[in-house]
Amino acid sequence: MATVLVVDDDPTVREVVVAYLQQAGYATLEAPDGPNAIVAAREAPDLVVLDVMLPGFDGFEVCRRLRVDRPDVPIIMLTALGEEEDRIAGLDSGADDYLAKPFSPRELVLRVASVLRRTNPPTPAHQQPRVDGNLHLDPVARTASLDGEPLSLTAREFDLLAHFLANPGTAFSREELLSSVWNWEYGDLTTVTVHVRRLREKVEADASNPTRIVTVWGVGYRWDPS
Repeated sequence: MATVLVVDDDPTVREVVVAYLQQAGYATLEAPDGPNAIVAAREAPDLVVLDVMLPGFDGFEVCRRLRVDRPDVPIIMLTALGEEEDRIAGLDSGADDYLAKPFSPRELVLRVASVLRRTNPPTPAHQQPRVDGNLHLDPVARTASLDGEPLSLTAREFDLLAHFLANPGTAFSREELLSSVWNWEYGDLTTVTVHVRRLREKVEADASNPTRIVTVWGVGYRWDPS
């Protein structure tokens, strides 16, 4: 049974979200503000649903602090409807996914299930470690390293890197990446753009002049093997 930490200062929102998650078979933890979210996260939830506007300190700061100790825990951030700056800031702070308020609790439960499936996929026997120069990725252990040093990747960053390494030399549109990596049939393409930028900062020698994740103008992105 996966455990989901729900962080929101509105007790009604927490009550509804927790009820839907528990009905779907998840265990839950709750926190009403930033400081208590950090404390609750010590119980090692499998996923965090995190509101942006929180007392104490906001969801962006919670996300940044969680990424220090739990870089791999999936985080779904709840943002204000139509606030693109909040969505980008949330992704930049380390969120894997976002949902705009007001949202359907059923949609949130489906999003939670989708993220957890990507984080804990079935393990096909043919999934072998992948090597590209000084970069190593193990899809079974879900670990990656660069020059022998572990890479601190979020769940979505790992999935995106694994997808690129499994398909070297293939150009993907942002829509295709959104479908393959996020399992979304439609959504905000900014999500892909921000994750590509974050991943470049971790695997490129010079993120401003990428040689691995290259931009294919008019199409999207391509992984060029070393």
